[in-house]
Amino acid sequence: MIKEFEKRLLSSFILIPIAIFFIIQGSVFFTFFLSILFLATSYEWLKMIKKNNLLKILGIIFLFFSFCVAFIIRDADSFKPFLFIVIICISTDIGGYIFGKIFKGPKLTKISPKKTYAGVIGSFFLSLIGGLIFINHFAKDQIFLNTKGLLVLWIILFISLVSQLGDLIISYFKRKAKLKDTGKILPGHGGFLDRIDGIIFVMPITYLCVLPILINKLNLIK
Repeated sequence: MIKEFEKRLLSSFILIPIAIFFIIQGSVFFTFFLSILFLATSYEWLKMIKKNNLLKILGIIFLFFSFCVAFIIRDADSFKPFLFIVIICISTDIGGYIFGKIFKGPKLTKISPKKTYAGVIGSFFLSLIGGLIFINHFAKDQIFLNTKGLLVLWIILFISLVSQLGDLIISYFKRKAKLKDTGKILPGHGGFLDRIDGIIFVMPITYLCVLPILINKLNLIK
């Protein structure tokens, strides 16, 4: 466990700043970044779904749609809404991993044997911390001093929930394919699809449901 944790921690210290750099830079840098991720996750999906050609095609279409939405969100007036979503997804993943390892407890589902109820609580808890710190720093007004605070809490919890569901969906396909991870390229994490499974599902749903609120209601703009 210690070695796995050390690998995960070390690779996170490298990968997260790189991802944030590309997100903030935008333009051709972000396009290149998304293209690499799309190609990598598509390859891992095709490798995981070996026999069902229809599922292969539907998966690639969904990945393409998700990455297109990601590009649209980042290509708006500011990098902040996109980074806000990513921070919540990362916090969700870290919270689930840490709380699950420390507190263990009852398993959540057979789909993903390592996931626990403690991990779910940790995911929500750390996503709230990460999201609130980000909003309080970047929003134009101090949202905690007015009625927008409750709205922020619901948005963060909603994004965290979708991220966790996305993780479970990919875990289901991994279990059917009898795979632990979708790849081995990221030490301590597995493949790219393992790392961004939640984000892939969050992007289109957030774009359709809560992006206007992030930009207009919370003043999360330039």
